[in-house]
Amino acid sequence: MMQSFTHEYFMKKAILEAEMAFSKGEIPVGALIVINNQIIARSHNLTELLNDVTAHAEMQTITSAANYLGGKYLKDCTLYVTLEPCQMCAGALYWSQISKIVVGAQDTHRGYRVMGTQLHPKTEVIFGIMEQECSQLIKSFFIKKR
Repeated sequence: MMQSFTHEYFMKKAILEAEMAFSKGEIPVGALIVINNQIIARSHNLTELLNDVTAHAEMQTITSAANYLGGKYLKDCTLYVTLEPCQMCAGALYWSQISKIVVGAQDTHRGYRVMGTQLHPKTEVIFGIMEQECSQLIKSFFIKKR
């Protein structure tokens, strides 16, 4: 049986990363980077564990993917992320020249769009893949925190 590599397939993998973050007390954001239907990097938020405000899921996967590819540019790569990137991550994604970003849930408070941050002009962005599942994970985390 042939595996169907859809946006939903890869977003489910990113959600698994977000669930790992949730279980560690981290804000549950998961990310992975794919090239030619192969996952080359995956991570989740590690800001609490590493005591590092820059240890967002996207930043971890950008570094890992660049190391895997042996270069700083992520052309022909797709980032799958459960929550819209913040302006810091969007800046790093801009410089990486990533080809595509697939986002689960929007971040209407701290997302790159509301903050006025730009992505690389050649980067394609797709919103709303498994949005309900991604949003519910974030909401559950903050309900638990309160």
